[in-house]
Amino acid sequence: MQLAQVRATPQLDLQLTVGQVLDRRLLHDDPRPVAVALSGGGDSLALLLVGAEWASRAGRGLLVLTVDHRLRPESADWTQACAAIAHRLNLPFRALAWEGEKPSTGLPAAARLARHRLLADAARQAGARVVLVGHTADDGLEARMMRAEGSTTPEPREWSPSPAWPEGRGVFLLRPMLDVRRADIRDWLRMRREPWIDDPANEDTHYARPRARRALALGARPPGAASRAPAADLAIACRADPGGGLEIAREALRAAPTDAVARFVSAACLCAAGTDRPPARSKIERLTGRLRSDEPFTASLAGARIEAGASQVRFLREAGEFARGGLAPLGLQAGETAVWDGRFEVTVQRAAEIRAAPRSTWPLVVGSDGQLVEAEIRPLAYERLLAACGVLEREPA
Repeated sequence: MQLAQVRATPQLDLQLTVGQVLDRRLLHDDPRPVAVALSGGGDSLALLLVGAEWASRAGRGLLVLTVDHRLRPESADWTQACAAIAHRLNLPFRALAWEGEKPSTGLPAAARLARHRLLADAARQAGARVVLVGHTADDGLEARMMRAEGSTTPEPREWSPSPAWPEGRGVFLLRPMLDVRRADIRDWLRMRREPWIDDPANEDTHYARPRARRALALGARPPGAASRAPAADLAIACRADPGGGLEIAREALRAAPTDAVARFVSAACLCAAGTDRPPARSKIERLTGRLRSDEPFTASLAGARIEAGASQVRFLREAGEFARGGLAPLGLQAGETAVWDGRFEVTVQRAAEIRAAPRSTWPLVVGSDGQLVEAEIRPLAYERLLAACGVLEREPA
């Protein structure tokens, strides 16, 4: 790390700007910690420093999480630097590592998913429901440039559920610096004489984001922000189906704006199927058009079964996977909790195995003797839908 030369420029009041977002989204005087993702780069470092001051004022604990992707020889030193920062601030620290084989293609997306899974798991283990992430206004501009080049990279949102599933169930991401430019953050750090890490991968134009970053630096103008029609009203109008799926009045889909219906339908398919890859936009648009008509039909999409009747639409798990025997049984030890098929959280009091029930998408919990075992089974689809559609706008109490 090198300390950049201090420049005498007007300073952004980062504590005020970020603190207002934290006050709006997070609880005060709550015993659960808030987690913050620290890479050691300028953005995450500034977020940690401001977050630590806010946490002290708000009566909250702050947990520092650093992910070592094991992609560069310097990464272990970077993790040690992050640990030293946390120690200096007297904050608890956890080092996380992305182990195993790395893909030869799609490395940035795979690394991003691995990072979110590790962060979500660590946050849940610590009792944290929110992870602070240091995305800035520049990240939004870069995402727009990337989409203009054909990428599916979403625009970062200030408040959103963790994209890791099921690891991220009940965990939210908060990006309180989305209205702040990266250059202003660097100036803020220089004035405080805080050094940061510059990852050489950020300059590697083999990948889409560094190319977008370079294009912006050379004066390219990104497209406008993608519009996001609210889907919260449709999620509220929806209800949990007794079979673990979702159900909504068809008239609600006809009455809502088309973009809102498309967002809701995409989320409903994802949640009902228990999967983590949203359906293709073109397929969602076709399904949305059919749902807004009067046509009764049954369709399958991305692991979900859609049953559209005259008055109601049900989103269920497509049972074909069960019929093909593609869902392996899951063994649990006494007192253990696990997520089965991405749709049910199951807790058992004695050793048991979760199996697919015949001609059903509901789980069976059986003991070693083949007899049913009493278990706590919690469907996740509806809770996940509320988070995905923006109904939950701040840290849950």
